[in-house]
Amino acid sequence: MRYLFLFPIVFLINASLHAQDAKPLPDPRVLIQEVVEHQKQLEKVRENYTYNAQDKTEDLDSNGAVKKTETNESECFFVHGHAICRLVKKDGKPLDEHEEKKETARVQKLVEKAEKTPPDQPLEGQGISISRILGIMDVSNARRIQYRGRTTIVFDFAGRKDAKTSGMAEDASKKIKGTLWVDEADRQIAHLESVFMDNFKIGGGIVASVQKGSNFTFDQAPVNGELWLPTGAEGNVTARILLLKGERQHFVEKVSNYQRFKVETEQQKSVTVPVAAKP
Repeated sequence: MRYLFLFPIVFLINASLHAQDAKPLPDPRVLIQEVVEHQKQLEKVRENYTYNAQDKTEDLDSNGAVKKTETNESECFFVHGHAICRLVKKDGKPLDEHEEKKETARVQKLVEKAEKTPPDQPLEGQGISISRILGIMDVSNARRIQYRGRTTIVFDFAGRKDAKTSGMAEDASKKIKGTLWVDEADRQIAHLESVFMDNFKIGGGIVASVQKGSNFTFDQAPVNGELWLPTGAEGNVTARILLLKGERQHFVEKVSNYQRFKVETEQQKSVTVPVAAKP
């Protein structure tokens, strides 16, 4: 899975209180702390789940017409807090014997790295955890709206240029702005929309440069009436690779079939995860 956990982000909220329909908004500092604690709990409990991911990536020409489409289907699981996905189909066809062997070796290496990498540090080529990104955003304009039949607290956000960051994913987070939906009853991230407000250079721009206007969305929802888990992501990326002409891509990822696959350990049993409230 290449995208879903690449841009999954929670933000430190310091907005002023507002009111709507005579019901005051919760204290932003208390709200975000509850969201963070819930997310940390989920990052532990999700270790017990597997899921399927379907990715579609479209290469676009300068007019936005599709030049090439690639689809991948993967079976995913977590190791030490890190998402590991095993490719099982490419463009609708199962892997052949040679591809299967290469994929097995790749996944085994990832598992070994994941076992040695702290949960709050990303594996190479992966995004950072939601709880890791705290403090990089300034948030404003809090309001209460209905989203998919549930009451949410919504905030606008923008990356802080003076935020101390470590690693490419955190550095990139300083270049984005957008809007965040928090489910009021469960204190969970329901929806995220973000856009790059400036170019983000990789390797000083020699390796690549993600262009201003590239955008992403991310969704979570209650799964099986229990946990809030990621359900999908979508985005449009324009990038310049190796100082050559720009590349444009549109991607969609859908996640489904979450299943518990092992008995919780004693440590995991002590973790409490909020049950989704009925809207």
